[in-house]
Amino acid sequence: MIAVHPLLEGLPDEKKGKLVSEDQPGFMEPMLATLTDRRFSDGDWIFERKFDGERCLVFREGRSVRLMSRNEKTLNNTYPELEDAFCEAVEANFIADGEIVAFEGEVTSFSRLQDRMQIRERKKARRSDVSVYLYLFDLMYLDGFDLCSLELLTRKDILKNLISFEDPLRYTEHRSENGVEYYHEACRKGWEGIIAKRATGRYLRRRSTDWLKFKCVHRQEFVIGGYTEPGGSRIGFGALLIGYYKDDRLIYAGKVGTGFDDETLQDLADRLSSRERKTSPFTAKDRPEKGEHFVTPELVCEVAFTEWTEDGKLRHPRYLGLRDDKPAKDVVRERPRA
Repeated sequence: MIAVHPLLEGLPDEKKGKLVSEDQPGFMEPMLATLTDRRFSDGDWIFERKFDGERCLVFREGRSVRLMSRNEKTLNNTYPELEDAFCEAVEANFIADGEIVAFEGEVTSFSRLQDRMQIRERKKARRSDVSVYLYLFDLMYLDGFDLCSLELLTRKDILKNLISFEDPLRYTEHRSENGVEYYHEACRKGWEGIIAKRATGRYLRRRSTDWLKFKCVHRQEFVIGGYTEPGGSRIGFGALLIGYYKDDRLIYAGKVGTGFDDETLQDLADRLSSRERKTSPFTAKDRPEKGEHFVTPELVCEVAFTEWTEDGKLRHPRYLGLRDDKPAKDVVRERPRA
C-alpha cells in the first residue's frame, strides 16, 4: 500500500479521488499561457505576476534534484545554488513548475539573467555576481501521485506548505480579484505583465486558454536568419535579420539593431560566423539589406517591440538576449486571442 504524504492525506475525499497513482515521470511538458488583448476581473480566476526569466521544472527524487528547461535541458550547472536550496528545503519526491529570474532593482530583468543563462560550468556559476531566484507557482506531482487533475488553488496550497520558502526559493503569490487593476499596477511598476489562471483549472501539459498572458509590452522569441555588416566604429555586426515559422516556412519579420553592448556584439558575431550559409533561410524576403549575410536558422532570441506594422514587420525592435530553452522550429508569431 502506498504511503500517502500528509498534505495529500488531509485533502477532502472529493479531491483525493482526483489523485492518480503513478511512478514519477522523468519529464513533464509544461503548461503554457496564451496571449490575449482582453483584460478582465473575474472571481473564477487568479492573477499572478508574469516574470521576465527562464522557465524551470524541478524534479526531486530521493537525493537527486534536476532543474530542467521547458525543452528538457539540464540547468543544474547554470544555477547550482538552486539545486543546493532544494536539498535543504524539502525531502519529498515532487515535480514543481516555476521561473528563474534576476533583478535590476525591483524589476526582473531577462537581460541581466543572460549573464547566468550562458554559463555551463558549475564553479563559474558560483562565482557569478548575478544573483538568481526561483519563483515556484505550481506543483504537478508529489510522492507517488500525479496532481494535475486537482484544482489550481489546491495545487498551489499544497506547494506553499510543502517547501520551506527561503531565498533563493520564493513562492508566487496571487490575487483572486481586481485583475484589471493588478494589470495596470504591473505596467506602472515596469513588470512584463501578469498571468490570469482559471482557479479551478487542471494542469494541462500544453498551451491552454486556462492560462492567459496580459502583457504590458510586446515581446516574443524570434529566429535569427542572418545579419548585416557593422558600420562605422561598431564591432561584430550591424543588425540581426529575424523571423518566425509558419507552416515550416521562416517568415521575415525585420531587423533589430539595438539592445547590444560590445561584448554581446562580439559573442553573437562569433556564433553567427560559424553558421553562415550562402542562401537565405527566409521563404520570402521583400528586399535585400545592405551588406546582408545569412545563417542557418538555429539561434533563438528574445525581442521587445512597439507593434507589428501592416506589412508584418516589427516597429522599434530591441534585442533582449538569446534563448536556448525553445527550439527554433517552435517559434511562431504570437497572436492575441480576443
